[in-house]
Amino acid sequence: MLVRCVGCSLTHLILSLGVPLISTLAVQAQTPAPRNPAPLQRQQGRSENPVQDFPYLLGVGDRIRVDVFGVDKYTSEQLVLTDGTINLQGIGPVSIAGLTLPQTQTLIAQRYSSLLRQPIITITLIAPRPVQVAIAGEVVRPGSYNLSTNSQQFSRLSQAILTAGGITQSADLALVQLRRNDPRQPVVTLNLDKLLDTGDLNQDPILRDGDSIFIPTLTTFDPSQVREMASSSLAAPPNQSIQVAVVGEVFRPGAYSLNQDGGLTDAGNGGSGLRIVKTNLPTVTRALQTAGGITNTADIRNIEVQRLTNTGIKTAKVNLWELLQSGDINQDMFLQQGDTIIIPKATAIDPTELEQLGSASFSPATIAVNIVGEVTQPGLVQVPPNTPLNQALLAAGGFTTARANKTSVELIRLNSNGSVTRRRIPVNFELGNAKENNPILHNRDVIVVHRSFVTRVADQSTELLRPVSDFFRFYDFVNRLIPKNNSNN
Repeated sequence: MLVRCVGCSLTHLILSLGVPLISTLAVQAQTPAPRNPAPLQRQQGRSENPVQDFPYLLGVGDRIRVDVFGVDKYTSEQLVLTDGTINLQGIGPVSIAGLTLPQTQTLIAQRYSSLLRQPIITITLIAPRPVQVAIAGEVVRPGSYNLSTNSQQFSRLSQAILTAGGITQSADLALVQLRRNDPRQPVVTLNLDKLLDTGDLNQDPILRDGDSIFIPTLTTFDPSQVREMASSSLAAPPNQSIQVAVVGEVFRPGAYSLNQDGGLTDAGNGGSGLRIVKTNLPTVTRALQTAGGITNTADIRNIEVQRLTNTGIKTAKVNLWELLQSGDINQDMFLQQGDTIIIPKATAIDPTELEQLGSASFSPATIAVNIVGEVTQPGLVQVPPNTPLNQALLAAGGFTTARANKTSVELIRLNSNGSVTRRRIPVNFELGNAKENNPILHNRDVIVVHRSFVTRVADQSTELLRPVSDFFRFYDFVNRLIPKNNSNN
């Protein structure tokens, strides 16, 4: 009898202690483990504070399972109704909106205690409600969004950004603000650069219903920043066309539509970050190619890209000469919708640089040279950039055999300052592509092939004798009109 009583007492003790123990274990098994991110460090003088993961609060649309140990008829799945209640068999409506899972478990156990002796309740979150968040700032489509969730995976900040179409290239990823309706931590500043560079998930928190995200605009930006953002996994997806304007020293200034081709490749961060490369995104050089290429007077060291942001027009400087000299790919800046590329006119041009520019990808595919005078096919000739004078003459069919002055030609060039220069250049086809007496031609150059001395003398003699010749032709014409006299008259 004593043993039996001791057993009853032990059972009573276990049951009395087991209610919160079993309930807590059940809740922990069915809800995501809370994260305890390490405090964020300052980066580039920008303050950051860690996101605190508070317990999940039930709300309208959540689906839960209520298990009453040993009483199957009270076990059921419940949907939190619009008034924040669930309807349980035997006890009726119970308001649980705004409660955590352990709080809900305690409340339901208290309500069932009027029917059951020491009820053991287990609450399981089966299907979380959709998370509604608002996102504003430098995203493609700001607004309010419902993010789908499940009991195994909750929506994170990066998912909200991609749902809003991705970041623009003007986003300040180091100062992203997360605002939530929780007085314990109303505003959190996040650094998404750390997420992209090192894969720091502390910067990509799980979102709560009612969260608000704001992505600010960069105060200043350079081509390297733009390329990093455009190449990231948070950027707007490819396979879209954008409208840009190209003005200044290009052959066909105007507005153009540039396509974005799909395709993603790893940027080589060893898998530690989320930086990627999107192939064939529109760049400055592609825009220049589409606009016909730069002119001979273009200042490629001071190209400007003007971009309309949420805080006004921002300007970035692009130096394509650095791209040609050192291969600095960051100078070939990625473009986005509405950008304007301005190519100024150079104040002074180094002739040696023009030859390098002629072979650049953003130079025109051909230049126009006008060849007049004693050549086989005079007129406008299209030749590749950096074409020397001899090749242009050959492209026009070469000298006429009998009439041309084959020893020299005249090169007429319109300079960037509006002046015109004329040079007499000896011609020697045996020089090949040597620079001496065989200069590289510029667009709109004019080559004049004069007549030889013998031809000029012959032409002048012809002009002098033309009146006499015209008189005899006229006399012969009149003579044919007058009928001959009849010999019989």
